[in-house]
Amino acid sequence: MSYSGLFKNPDKQILALQWVKKTNSLTRVISTLLIFMVWIIDLGFPDQEIISIHSFFYGIILVILGQTYLYRLIFIYKESSTKRLNLEVFLILYLHFTAAIEFGWLENWQDLQAYENLITNFLIFLLFFIEMSRLSLGINKMSIHPALIFILSFLLVIVIGTLLLKLPNATVGGISWIDALFTATSAVCVTGLIVVDTATVFTGMGKTILMLLIQIGGLGMMTFTSFFGFFFKGGQSLQSQLFLKDYINEDNIGKVGSTLIKIILFTIGFELLMSIGIFFVVDDSLFASTSEQLFFSIFHSISAFCNAGFSTLTNGLYEVGFRTEYHVHLLLAITIIVGGIGFPVIVSYAQVTKRICQNWFNIWTKKDSFYHHTPRVFNINTSLTTVTTLLLLFIGFVTYWIFEQQQTLAGLDGYGKIVTAFFGSVTPRTAGFNTVDMTQLALPTVLIYLILMWIGASPGSTGGGLKTTTFAVAVLNALSIAKGKDRVEVFNRQIDPETVRKAFAVILLSFLVIGLGVFMVLFFNPELGILEVAFEVFSAFATVGLSLGITAKLATGSKLVICLIMFLGRVGTLTVLVAFIRKTRSLRYKFPQEGVFIS
Repeated sequence: MSYSGLFKNPDKQILALQWVKKTNSLTRVISTLLIFMVWIIDLGFPDQEIISIHSFFYGIILVILGQTYLYRLIFIYKESSTKRLNLEVFLILYLHFTAAIEFGWLENWQDLQAYENLITNFLIFLLFFIEMSRLSLGINKMSIHPALIFILSFLLVIVIGTLLLKLPNATVGGISWIDALFTATSAVCVTGLIVVDTATVFTGMGKTILMLLIQIGGLGMMTFTSFFGFFFKGGQSLQSQLFLKDYINEDNIGKVGSTLIKIILFTIGFELLMSIGIFFVVDDSLFASTSEQLFFSIFHSISAFCNAGFSTLTNGLYEVGFRTEYHVHLLLAITIIVGGIGFPVIVSYAQVTKRICQNWFNIWTKKDSFYHHTPRVFNINTSLTTVTTLLLLFIGFVTYWIFEQQQTLAGLDGYGKIVTAFFGSVTPRTAGFNTVDMTQLALPTVLIYLILMWIGASPGSTGGGLKTTTFAVAVLNALSIAKGKDRVEVFNRQIDPETVRKAFAVILLSFLVIGLGVFMVLFFNPELGILEVAFEVFSAFATVGLSLGITAKLATGSKLVICLIMFLGRVGTLTVLVAFIRKTRSLRYKFPQEGVFIS
């Protein structure tokens, strides 16, 4: 950053830069302190005496924060865009205005203090997130493996979520530390397994915390912080782009920033659209108020898109009255599929749609007299993901329809059977919602669910599991070997041998984690059946959230095991190995090659 607009002397420019860096650090400390006071004291504790005691100090901190922004603005206004400059000026004025109300200097504005507190709380949370986002952009300069940073970011959110869920105002009667940790892990890892009733144990604040944890966990902490960091920093370095390209599955380094923006905007836009759809489709007589109906719509839209499976209903979507809301089930199923198919696939289809619409629009407006062929934008990842997803949905629907006719589909009308069977093929793909009584599923359906949960969603999505492309590559490799081919080919393309090796490594690691998980849970809970335990562990590893009703019965040791499995399923077992095992440098030697008997 240049300071020539204020200082001609290079020494003064360096000194100004040092002071701005110190100001940035001070801003982060103050915003952290403010978020502590707002979330921990104002919102977390019901004691009004504590709130009145800290009100004066709250005002002082607001003034200091406003002054630090003013000081920083003095040095950066020459280099700031108009958008950022206006935002900084607004923040400075509003922070001083809020502080004046806290001090009681503006008596005529005291009637608006309730609205002012709401806006200020949101603003402080946003400032905290912005400052942490700016800090995250400097992480790439540290000598830490990106995979380890990815893992630590999830651990950090889980720890924060656990502390927030332990706040008195977050629950009705309080929960234990292990239950808070389990719930926070399940939310951040977008699993949906619960050991306490979300509907009755958590307050409105607790459910809001869960919703935020699901959203951050679904997209990833680094995606959120990097987005805000890029936006408010006004640019992105090559280091930042290289650091982030693997997180968002973008091969083109120059498009990292634009792809990041597309991911965030598409997520918020689609969730908002589905929330509106659910709000107008669901029967309003099921809710006590419009605000409750609105929160239900937003919560389930976010939970479905992030493939989390959390619900504000005691029995999930099987709750009386909601189990026959088939239109809502269809909207949620669509939301689950879109969230679980992966952002690279969505971007590819968006590009094709845009080009086709533009071609037809040019013909309609007579700008062009003929249709221009759309060049190939579907790479092998998009094609393989789409075909595998459609096949799994079809197989899941047909098998559910066949095996559940005398079970969960009995007594339903034709439309209800179709929607329930379709939803039953969608939900095990890491979603975790249930529109039927899971304990009434036929045994063949349970076994098919194990396979569908294990495969999971697609890479680059909000879901977990083995991933559709990993499973597809393994199947294609087996077919290639059976045909006597020395390479894997599909869609007129050859799959990279490195991809095949990674696929089988991930499959092996998944079986090791699942097998060890089943053993440990049975060790801590020997009274449970092996099928129920296996279903629970598969669900945890694939971050699905479906259960045969044993989650609340788990012992403390089993809960910790399931927490670890949920975490490994979300961040990826191969990612953990890469983060902690030193990478071998390029080999300058080669041993004699021999074969090993494989039968």
